Amino acid sequence: MFCQAHTIRILRTVVLLTLLGGMAGCSTWFSGNFKDPKVELTKVDIIKARLLEQQFMLRFRIDNPNDRSLPVRGLIYTVHLNDVELASGESSGWLTVPANSFEYYEVPVHTNLWRHMKYIVRLLEKPDRPISYRLAGELKTGLMAGRRVHISTDGEIIPGNFIPE
Repeated sequence: MFCQAHTIRILRTVVLLTLLGGMAGCSTWFSGNFKDPKVELTKVDIIKARLLEQQFMLRFRIDNPNDRSLPVRGLIYTVHLNDVELASGESSGWLTVPANSFEYYEVPVHTNLWRHMKYIVRLLEKPDRPISYRLAGELKTGLMAGRRVHISTDGEIIPGNFIPE
């Protein structure tokens, strides 16, 4: 009887210390000292381009301005080309960005552009004319009870730069 009561007391103490330690770690992320990381789309690689299926690899640079490492749990994204939704989805890859540093995060994207083929062909008729793109989403950070950082990036691509000669 004494042994069982003693074991229960030890387990309660361990659980309490674990919870308090976890809360101390979380308080840094939820305090006013946390600065949102900067996320930018740096590269788009075409992996496969077939008539009914296209595969791309989106490469993001995540800059962590904080004095603590930043765990990244995934990315929810939507990519638009002009006003047409090109792809959307969620990546669940894990990555840790060191304090005051950066890391690259790659997201595989699968899409079917068949329903937008006429529109895309019209855009490609003038390969020197820029096409605008927009990326919107949320970066999931932290461990169990992290926070979501909203991201929004836009810019232009010139299709002729991607067409082989």
